[in-house]
Amino acid sequence: MTATEQMRDAWATVLREQWRTESVETVWLRPGDWYHPAIDALTEALAAGTSPAAAAYRLGQVRGAAGVGIAETLDDVGVLFRLVGRDPSLEVVRSLCEGWASALESPVQQTCIDPESGLPTMEYLAVRLGETYGAARKHAHHAFVTHCLVLVDVAAGDVAPWRRMARSAAMGRALTAALAPGHPMAALGGGAFAVLVARDFDLGETVRRMRDQVNAHATALHITDLVRQPPRIWIEPLPETHEAAVDLLTHLRR
Repeated sequence: MTATEQMRDAWATVLREQWRTESVETVWLRPGDWYHPAIDALTEALAAGTSPAAAAYRLGQVRGAAGVGIAETLDDVGVLFRLVGRDPSLEVVRSLCEGWASALESPVQQTCIDPESGLPTMEYLAVRLGETYGAARKHAHHAFVTHCLVLVDVAAGDVAPWRRMARSAAMGRALTAALAPGHPMAALGGGAFAVLVARDFDLGETVRRMRDQVNAHATALHITDLVRQPPRIWIEPLPETHEAAVDLLTHLRR
C-alpha cells in the first residue's frame, strides 16, 4: 500500500468516526445499530474522490431492510456531507432513496413507492380509490358520501433538490404517524399529498391530527423554513365516478 493510499484510508476512518459521533448526537435514534460495513464503502468513496452513488444505494438498502425510516436515513447521510463541507449531489440522494425503497418488504414496492417520502404513489392511490368506488356500488352506496380526500400542501416556494427530499421525507413520516398503518395515501409531488379517509364523526379529529403531526415533524427535523406556514390541509369531496377521481388526482399532481 502506498503512502497516498494509507493517508486516504486513515482519513476515511477518521471521517467514519466523526460521522458516527455527530449522527448519534443529533439525528440517529438507536446508537447501537448505526454501524454497518456499507458505512465504510461510502466514507472510502468520499476519501478516494470517486462517485459515492453506488455506496449510497447500498446504504439505503441496508437502512430500509433494518426498518430505518427514510427521513432518518437522509438526515444521517446529510451529517456526513456536512462534515466534508458540501451538500450531497442529487445523484447521491436519489441513489440513497432508491436503495431504501428497494428494501421494502411491503406488497407496495418499488414502482408503487415514492422514494422521497416513502409513501405510495398516485397510481397506487388510484387503485385504492377504485376499490372504494367498487365497494360502495356493491352496497348500494356512493363513494362520495362515504369517503373524501384530505389534501395536504406544504410547499413554500422553490427549494434545492436535497432540501426538497428532506421535506418530503419528513411529511411522509408525519402522515404515517397521524394515521393507522396501511391507510390509503399518496405523494403528489412538489410538497403535496393526498389521503383517502372515511366521512365519519372522526373526520375533524383526523384532519387535526394530521396538521399537528405535520407541524411537529417540521419542527423536530428543523425544516420549518421549507414548509408553508400554516400548512394547507383541506377536505376535497370525491367526484361521482372513479374516472373523475383519477382525473382529479392527475390535476393535483405536481
